[in-house]
Amino acid sequence: MCGIVGFIGQREIKRQLIEGLRELEYRGYDSAGIAVMQDAHIQSFKAVGKLSNLDEKTKNFETSGLGVGIGHTRWATHGKPTELNAHPHMGEYSYVVHNGIIENYREIKTALEKVGVNFLSQTDTEVIVHLFEKEVERYKNLFDAFKATIDQLDGAYAVLLVSQKAPDTIFFARKGSPMIIGKNRNQEVFFASSDAPLIGEAEEVAYMEDGTIGYATPDTIYAEPDSLVFVPLAGDKLTAQKGGYRFFMEKEIYEQYDVMNDTMIGRVLDDDVAFEELNEAFLDGISRIKFCACGTSYHAALASSYLFERQAKIPVEVEIASEFRYKEPLLTDDTLFVVISQSGETADTLEALKMAKNAGLRTLAICNVDNSSIVRLADATILTRAGIEKGVASTKAFATQVMVLWMLALYFAKKRGTLNATAIQKEVEAMSRVPSVLKKALDVHEKCKRLSKRYLHGHGFFFIGRDIFYPLALEGALKLKEISYLHAEGYPAGEMKHGPIALADAELFTIALMPKTLLYDKTKSNVEELSARDSTILAISPEFFDLADDFILTHPHEHMMLEFFEMMVVEQLLAMEVAIRLGNDVDMPRNLAKSVTVE
Repeated sequence: MCGIVGFIGQREIKRQLIEGLRELEYRGYDSAGIAVMQDAHIQSFKAVGKLSNLDEKTKNFETSGLGVGIGHTRWATHGKPTELNAHPHMGEYSYVVHNGIIENYREIKTALEKVGVNFLSQTDTEVIVHLFEKEVERYKNLFDAFKATIDQLDGAYAVLLVSQKAPDTIFFARKGSPMIIGKNRNQEVFFASSDAPLIGEAEEVAYMEDGTIGYATPDTIYAEPDSLVFVPLAGDKLTAQKGGYRFFMEKEIYEQYDVMNDTMIGRVLDDDVAFEELNEAFLDGISRIKFCACGTSYHAALASSYLFERQAKIPVEVEIASEFRYKEPLLTDDTLFVVISQSGETADTLEALKMAKNAGLRTLAICNVDNSSIVRLADATILTRAGIEKGVASTKAFATQVMVLWMLALYFAKKRGTLNATAIQKEVEAMSRVPSVLKKALDVHEKCKRLSKRYLHGHGFFFIGRDIFYPLALEGALKLKEISYLHAEGYPAGEMKHGPIALADAELFTIALMPKTLLYDKTKSNVEELSARDSTILAISPEFFDLADDFILTHPHEHMMLEFFEMMVVEQLLAMEVAIRLGNDVDMPRNLAKSVTVE
């Protein structure tokens, strides 16, 4: 959540900051701001809403020559999205930007107010800059004052601070919230919350570890307690652009069949699956699995639990990370602890991983971002290879997570001897067809667009399915909620009669996942129960259902996972088209951010 950029160099600073923030706008877009310093003179600009508002506000401001700058896009945690609450926050001669949450800010604020400090905002961030300026009164060296400031902060943070007393310097600190520093041969220094703003700018980057604190000037980058390790930055700026699509979400739905090939390459073989990331002894002594994740990643984990128990015959528990952290879980050393995160920075999931590590469990991360915090902490990692996903509502990240977990279930089954060679061959053949299924699924896009106009009202949606299609129903409901702001719930189809069916009437829309490969007749019976109560039915199935008010015909398949992936695309397209018809920005839905780095 929230996005940070920083820059030291000779180029036009405002443009560098705003273009960097544009790459991070998906992380926070309640407000945005920049502070630019040249010759010990600071100018700051803030605007509420989208980054274009800040762009307009700074259109007559330009710089030339050496200077430093910091910028921020905000996703509100403390205080409403107003200009006063936007970053950067200022003291008498310093400015700060911050991601994360300062948990003890109230105590710090009270202490500072007692000595005469006046606060302008409602944010936790503002205490940092005022505390720093108080510490400057105690320390002659500004870096010592900055360290003393950071030492007093509890919580999670990525901090950039500039001061007129050090006009060529950016001070930085990182704990529990991602921050990357980059450099190039032109002695330019860059800071960002993720790789995206640095692609095409920095030649080398360092991924800061928790506890890193330091400062950068045009000539020096200093960090402690450990020196920064710079590595070449790979990436293509074009992969982060819309490429002619209306929204990043649309682009990411359409490129799922391409990235799925990347996910499988070198892993799905002719008659086997392989993971070079896992050594032969990695599963020794493992007799159960505990998955831990949030949101869409939780749905991927839940879907895979059916596969692991069915194919690998291994007990599986699936935990919501924000609950796991506080439930005093029983952890045994025969458990493989698997965390799933698109960004690798999800705060609740990261903390759950730390708990598992401290308990001595073997840990595995399923993640899309190399060098992220979760990747660095886990014993082993399988990257999903989905590429940059900028739409807040996850699509291709979910698809690749499910595929990796399906492959992993088959890998477990082979190691445990619970599937014979013929069964493994059948699964591998089905896996190899997934990319083409994802491409064919796009054929229904126009149908989803036409149907969307019928689903703009009513008092809610039920997404229903059975077995592995229940987690897919949860994911479909989440997609619709995230971007359309319409109320939607996912349910096991068989649970309708145990309470939820009380809501059924003509204004309740039921999206029924009705695969032919799995429990079709049972699901059909549950849908008939809803139809009898006058619920409006949209059936998604390869077989026509005469009680459906609307129908999206999918292709017939022999394997349930092929039906799963096709229906996944249908859900994504339908949610997107409903949201577009309602006039919403599907890439940046209200109140949400891409990388959830706070509790």
